[in-house]
Amino acid sequence: MHSLTIASRESALAMWQAEHIRDRLRELHPECKVDVLGMTTRGDQILDVTLSKIGGKGLFVKELEVALAAGEADLAVHSMKDVPMELPAGFELAVIGEREDPRDAFVSNRHARLSDLPPGSVVGTSSLRREAQLRARYPHLTVKPLRGNVGTRLKKLDEGQFDAILLAAAGLKRLGLGARITSVLSVEESIPAAGQGALGIEIRSGNARVAAMLAPLTHPETAACVRAERQVSRVLGGSCQVPLGAHALYRDGRLLLEGFVAKPDGSSFLFDRAEGDASDPEAVGQALADKLLAKGARAILDALPA
Repeated sequence: MHSLTIASRESALAMWQAEHIRDRLRELHPECKVDVLGMTTRGDQILDVTLSKIGGKGLFVKELEVALAAGEADLAVHSMKDVPMELPAGFELAVIGEREDPRDAFVSNRHARLSDLPPGSVVGTSSLRREAQLRARYPHLTVKPLRGNVGTRLKKLDEGQFDAILLAAAGLKRLGLGARITSVLSVEESIPAAGQGALGIEIRSGNARVAAMLAPLTHPETAACVRAERQVSRVLGGSCQVPLGAHALYRDGRLLLEGFVAKPDGSSFLFDRAEGDASDPEAVGQALADKLLAKGARAILDALPA
C-alpha cells in the first residue's frame, strides 16, 4: 500500500490547508494512506517582532523543507504568498491549486468600512504591503504591527487593542470565520500579495511518483496568474522587507496584471499594469516589473533596509 505524508505548520489555517489537500488526495487515490505531520516553525514561535525583521516568510517554509529532505514527508502545503521566490536546490513546486478570494479583509467591531475610520484610528496588520497602501491612501490612520495566528489577531481586536485589523480574506473563509469579515477591500483599495489566496504544494525535485499523484490538483488559470505575480516579486526582490503587491486576472487566455511598489511609509507609491498571453506568465510579470523600474522602483528598493 502506498502512503503519503504531508508536512504542515501547526497553526489552525496551515492544518486546514494540509487537511484539505489530504482529503483531495484520498479522493483521488483511495488506495493510498495519506497523513499530516504537524510541525512548529520559527515563524510561528517568534510573535513579538515583525516577520521582516526575523528573516521573512521563508521561516514558515524552511522547517518543512528539512522534513522533506529527510524523507519524513513527501509534500508540504504552503500559502503561495509565503513561498520564497526562489526555492532551494532539491525542491520544486509541483502544484498551484485553485485560488480562494485573493483580496484583503477589513475586520472591525465599530466601523463598516476602512474609509469610515476617523483620524487616529488604530489599524493592525502584519504586512508591509498592507501598511504602505494604508499609509498612502489613509495618512490620517495609525498603523500598528499585528502578529500571531488568525485567532490571536481577532482576540486582540476584540480586546480593544485595535479599531480595525486587515487580514487575508481567504484565511478567514477557510477557517469558517467568513462572518467576521466586516467588508472586503477591493483590489483597487488594497492590491494583494503575489499568490495570495492560492495554495502551493512543494516536493523533493525529481520525485516523479508524487508529482504524478499531485498533478490533478493543479488549476491552470490560477497557476498562470500566480506565476505572473511571482515574477514581479522575483524581479523586484519581493520579500517581507519590500512593500509590493501584484494581482493578475485570467480572461480568455490572457492575463491582466497590476501591481505596485512603495516606500513603507507610503510617501512614494508606484503603480502600473501589464497585459499578455497566459501561456507565458513570466513575460507578463517581467513587463510589469520593467514598467515599475522605469518609474523609479530601483531607488525605492535600494533605500530599503537590507
